[in-house]
Amino acid sequence: MTKFQTTCLGAAVVLSLATSLNVMFNGRAHADTLAAQSGPAASGSPTIVGKIYFRGQAPRLRPLVMSKDPVCESEQSGPALPEDGRVNPDGTLPNAFLYISKGTGNLSAPVPSQPITITQKECRYEPHVLGIMVGQPLRVVTLDPTTHNIHIVPKSGHDWDVSQQPGSDPVNTKLTHPEIMVPVHCNIHPWMAAHIGVVTNPYYAVSGDNGAFEIKSVPPGSYTLSIWTATFGTQERQIMVRSGETVTADFTFTTQ
Repeated sequence: MTKFQTTCLGAAVVLSLATSLNVMFNGRAHADTLAAQSGPAASGSPTIVGKIYFRGQAPRLRPLVMSKDPVCESEQSGPALPEDGRVNPDGTLPNAFLYISKGTGNLSAPVPSQPITITQKECRYEPHVLGIMVGQPLRVVTLDPTTHNIHIVPKSGHDWDVSQQPGSDPVNTKLTHPEIMVPVHCNIHPWMAAHIGVVTNPYYAVSGDNGAFEIKSVPPGSYTLSIWTATFGTQERQIMVRSGETVTADFTFTTQ
């Protein structure tokens, strides 16, 4: 065997050993765990990402009855199912509200002047779950050819109860106290509901149709990441956010 062949063989053995060790230490399954992971953030700013999972028998959702208003009923292309309790086909959960509830980092931030919007469309509130900072404008828009009502019921402060005729201009308000979560309903259409997370910092997110969430530009520090769901309860966990890293924090809920 030539010296060159011997060198190549040695390099191949080292590479094979390194690959085997990498698989052994990094190929562990992550299913149904709550362990946070961290790695380089693509954007260079600290980010929290994750997915919300559900294990068990998903609730059997009954179609909403909209016959009280023929306009609402006619706007549906098929059975209208409630959002609360919905589980995605892949076992993930949408409509979970995630937020940093406390921590050591600098969470102070100016209140945005840009409003958060709730739209009344096809006799539903969109989005169904949303977040807003204390004192940030909340705008309500109607796109339906029927009269709607939005009734916001915080535990602290006064109710806000406004009706909107078809084609009405948007209406605006502000929520002045933090609360997880503020219920919203319609006094005309009882199936219409939404949930607002009122927080004191901008580091929150709502899981989407794939169960994923992302909270960007989080200041470095140690935090409590809390999660709320309308049907499956709440959880919280401790995470460490470091400069330039992405932290992955998955949550798993089970049948109540």
